[in-house]
Amino acid sequence: MAGVNAMEKKLAEYKCDTNEAICLKLVRFPEDLEDDGTTFHPEYSHQLYGDDEVAFGYKGLQIQLYYSAGNLSTLFKVKYSSKVTEKFDCVEADDVEVKIRDIIPAGFSCSTDDFVSRLEKEANFRPFGNLLHTYKVHNEEAGELTYQICKVDMACPGFQEYHGRLQTFLMWFIETASFIDADDDRWDFFLVFEKYNKDGETLYATVGYMTVYNYYVYPDKTRPRVSQMLVLPPFQGEGHGAQLLEAVHRFYCTLPKVQDITAEDPSESYVKLRDFVLAKLCRALPSFAPDKLQLGFSEVMVKEAQDTLKINKKHARRVYEILRLKATDMADEAKARDYRLDVKRRLFGPYKKNQRELTKMMKCLRPEELVSHIRHIDTEVQHQELEKSYQEVLDEYRRIIERLASQA
Repeated sequence: MAGVNAMEKKLAEYKCDTNEAICLKLVRFPEDLEDDGTTFHPEYSHQLYGDDEVAFGYKGLQIQLYYSAGNLSTLFKVKYSSKVTEKFDCVEADDVEVKIRDIIPAGFSCSTDDFVSRLEKEANFRPFGNLLHTYKVHNEEAGELTYQICKVDMACPGFQEYHGRLQTFLMWFIETASFIDADDDRWDFFLVFEKYNKDGETLYATVGYMTVYNYYVYPDKTRPRVSQMLVLPPFQGEGHGAQLLEAVHRFYCTLPKVQDITAEDPSESYVKLRDFVLAKLCRALPSFAPDKLQLGFSEVMVKEAQDTLKINKKHARRVYEILRLKATDMADEAKARDYRLDVKRRLFGPYKKNQRELTKMMKCLRPEELVSHIRHIDTEVQHQELEKSYQEVLDEYRRIIERLASQA
């Protein structure tokens, strides 16, 4: 038994955390290849390497996936200091290479020299599609940087191959990511690029992107639904997500056939981003003026948000609550109470549904079954949960208001 335990300990030394082993780069200059400061790592790797996110059979494993900053030409190499088969018979290492080869398109480099030669061609790369929006961001090191947002579809020459390389990032940064059917022409793509200077030439770096699917709505409308959105890690925290989402909303607002804009299974971070962007857009609407907000949520707000900004009623309600909080003096007890009751009435909806279900149950359940269900719908517990939900919403809204104020 002691021998078995000793063997297990030795084999455990050959387990590697794949989130740490996978090294990603967006390369602008050849010297970036040796600069650890340009390396970033996945948040997730379970879709390729299992729920444990572990690769067995290597010490010092490094899976290098380096991309040229603009065209995303790819360098793929695997390095390690030792392999389990060098020390132990009848023990096989995981095939870490085949997992990567399954998701990256053909045409990648395995040679650093070949990759560097491709890097020299980056000066020829230009953003795909039509320019929608240009904006600037101040960077402490580089000064004022210029960014462009473009709309493109699969018919654009070279874009399908580029998108095949771009979407590989989804596997590392979206927990339940999947690749889309590129042959379906109802997809729209929105890309963000940074303009930068290299040896006196203007080059472009890929920053992030969004995919949107255009659903049919009877009888003659469409409902664009955001499917995927990703800002690459080196650019996160700089406001690019908000710029992208706002530009996309403004684009669809120009299309008469669009009914409203939604998102597919949105993450918590996306919902917060959407709340901020929609609040920013709606505060310019007359029906969302501070004096109108104090009168409560109205059908006029619903109609104006829908007609002008393609925002559905549910999202318009959240924006109303955010902007009303911004316009309310919460130190005034009466105004704070009116606001609290207004929000809680919305939050109470699910509890009212439970009460209606209880009324139906009373007609058909035995007494002992009814007691069990009543315990789950205890009034005091409901009040506590409602207050907790209200405080959580308040905290979320206050963060959005702070962000709105910082960009006023």
